[in-house]
Amino acid sequence: MSRVVLYYAAAVCAASVCVFAQEPSFRADTTLVLVPVTVTDPSNRYVLGLTKADFHVFEDGVEQQITHFSNEDAPLSIGLIVDVSGSMGMKLHLSSSAAGQFLKTMNASDEAFLVEFSDHADVVLPFTHQLNEIEQKIGQLNAGGLTAMMDAIHIAIDEMKKASNPRKALLIISDGGDNHSRYSSSQIEDLVRQADTQIFAMGVFDPGPFGLSVAELDGPRLLSELAQQTGGRALAAVSEQELPTIAARIGVELRNQYVLAYSPTNHTRDGKYRKLEVKLDQPAAFPPLTARWRLGYYAPNE
Repeated sequence: MSRVVLYYAAAVCAASVCVFAQEPSFRADTTLVLVPVTVTDPSNRYVLGLTKADFHVFEDGVEQQITHFSNEDAPLSIGLIVDVSGSMGMKLHLSSSAAGQFLKTMNASDEAFLVEFSDHADVVLPFTHQLNEIEQKIGQLNAGGLTAMMDAIHIAIDEMKKASNPRKALLIISDGGDNHSRYSSSQIEDLVRQADTQIFAMGVFDPGPFGLSVAELDGPRLLSELAQQTGGRALAAVSEQELPTIAARIGVELRNQYVLAYSPTNHTRDGKYRKLEVKLDQPAAFPPLTARWRLGYYAPNE
């Protein structure tokens, strides 16, 4: 029986993933690597209008033939991870507002779930297409306790296995670092490298009069590293009031990206991590452009 293995191998936002202009045909046992790519100009505006010929994809240094190319929108599966630890306090209403702005960028075909975390992490709302329920549920949450952010990411990645759409992303809303998780940062970093889910994070990291603790300093750093690995991004607001604007920007980014697809020239099914690189030919009519993509993926096992 013919079998097609799809690997979400890269990228930056996600505006089109598995939707191509024509229904593709694949040979048996084909591994199709999908590479979402976000392209921005010097003003950090999203750049559309590029063609397949403008992109080059390399796997472990070897250029691959791009067989499919799309810049159309496609359904998303989103996991919102909201910090309800004691430090959030009155910021929870801003979290709800930020989530609301993000959800406004989503389509009827999208789905989302909600994870909350303080001393421990819980899925408080499983996947739903009724996206207004997410914002309402966040508005009902109460703040208190410590911060188990790593546990929340772990449970969210596990929940994402139930996703109906191939384009998947997590949005983390938090104001500090981890101080109460069972899972270590190295365990979560390894888990993220294996997952086919982009990570976006946003928050306010207020140093206060006594500066940030070690955990509070480590949290933003780790979130930035996780986001970079997956082709997402971590954004910090200068003020709490900026959170809704940042959330809306992340939502727009997820709807404005290119998706490249290729069948790897390396057919070895060894389960090893393969590094990805995207190079962009600079079109003459454009200012200098910057591309972001996921840094790699794990090959299938036998």
